[in-house]
Amino acid sequence: MSRYTDAKCRLCRRQGVKLLLKGPRCMTPKCAFEKRPFAPGMSRGSRRRLSDYGVQLREKQKVRFIYGISERQFNNYFVKANRIPGVTGENFLRLLEKRLDNVIFRGGIADSRSDARQMVLHRHFKVNGKVVNIPSFTVSVGDKIELTNIGKQHKKIKEIVDEKEQLNPPSWLEFQPDQFTFTVIREPNRDDIDYQVEESLIVEFYSK
Repeated sequence: MSRYTDAKCRLCRRQGVKLLLKGPRCMTPKCAFEKRPFAPGMSRGSRRRLSDYGVQLREKQKVRFIYGISERQFNNYFVKANRIPGVTGENFLRLLEKRLDNVIFRGGIADSRSDARQMVLHRHFKVNGKVVNIPSFTVSVGDKIELTNIGKQHKKIKEIVDEKEQLNPPSWLEFQPDQFTFTVIREPNRDDIDYQVEESLIVEFYSK
């Protein structure tokens, strides 16, 4: 998969909203979006009116950057969501939420989805007792996510394990602190999305 290697803060400035790509740093005065809340290449106060297509494209790009996936993957998720009975936009967001790297991030083990993706690639987690090193792995109801022996030695993870009482996973994940495992107890729904998104714009973008 192709990776974005430029400054992550440029993505936030381009989209005009914080995407929280750098975790806690994004909530401090050091955040580049706080210092320069305008698009790269534009001066402060300059405005450019977007067409309907531009609004739809920006919303699609915003969600794609939040989850850190390629254009092809993003399109494949939409195609799959469109085949599932129900509301396409909600199905689409549900599929993105069920990615293993997102589950690790939402569980509070990683500061950002990019950190969670690296942890998965380095074989720090098991799903139902089997090591999984594919960030896009889709979890299902009943799946149990736990640390591998390698993961238990990870410095950042060890700090989180020591402060496990501070973890606040979403309601569709059940945390067992004694074993430090997460279990998917239900499908994530629209109310579980913790960022502002108008999925109808993404549906309109791909429906043309």
